[in-house]
Amino acid sequence: MKPSPSEKTTGIWEFFKTIISAVFIAVIIRTFAYEPFNIPSGSMIPTLLVGDYLFVSKFSYGYSKFSLPFSPPLFSGRILESKPRRGDVFVFKKPTNTKIDYIKRLIGMPGETIQLVNGLVHIDGKPVVREKIPGLEKMDAFGRKISVPQYLVTLPNGVKHRVIELLGNKGPADNTGIFTVPRGHYFMMGDNRDNSVDSRDKNVGTVPFENLVGRAEILFWAWNPRWSWWEVWNWPKAIRFSRIFDLIQ
Repeated sequence: MKPSPSEKTTGIWEFFKTIISAVFIAVIIRTFAYEPFNIPSGSMIPTLLVGDYLFVSKFSYGYSKFSLPFSPPLFSGRILESKPRRGDVFVFKKPTNTKIDYIKRLIGMPGETIQLVNGLVHIDGKPVVREKIPGLEKMDAFGRKISVPQYLVTLPNGVKHRVIELLGNKGPADNTGIFTVPRGHYFMMGDNRDNSVDSRDKNVGTVPFENLVGRAEILFWAWNPRWSWWEVWNWPKAIRFSRIFDLIQ
């Protein structure tokens, strides 16, 4: 028996209701809970690699207009706010162009002074603890395996993380003047110290609390961009299985 016109209409309407409901739920989750991001550059190596896909928790620091799709100017500041801690890795809107998302690590808190001397971070005039560890193995532009100088940094609150120095301790941003972090702002740096545009650069500067989007939490996918998606036979080599579901620290 063929369905009646009314049954067809009901079926079509139910289909669209399902689609609309799914989109609505996805928007709610993306806005208030978790939003996916991918890593397009190497500024956070060795913590994050190009081709990593991660979830950012939107509720970690409360909500600002930048938590919402298209950043509508419905309110200023943050609601349900919670302050970030030193060492957090988070996504934020670039202060000089809020259409661009950046992901870096929080190094300097409001009111502190930050300076780099021969690659070593000084906070309020005191050097952070930095221990040299075995170098990071990577391929250079000519396909040769090289070892990049790598350090384990211990921040004043005890948070430990690794950094690399592609140019040793004499990179163009390894010796700086003294930066004073304004009230309500944060000083952000990439873990790939010689290949990161961050708060050391005037085109970024310190980051207002309002610009924080969310804290980077967990990798849900990791792909080596050396291989193309359509090369199915290379998937076993392209998928970085050991990184999937890693917590970001």
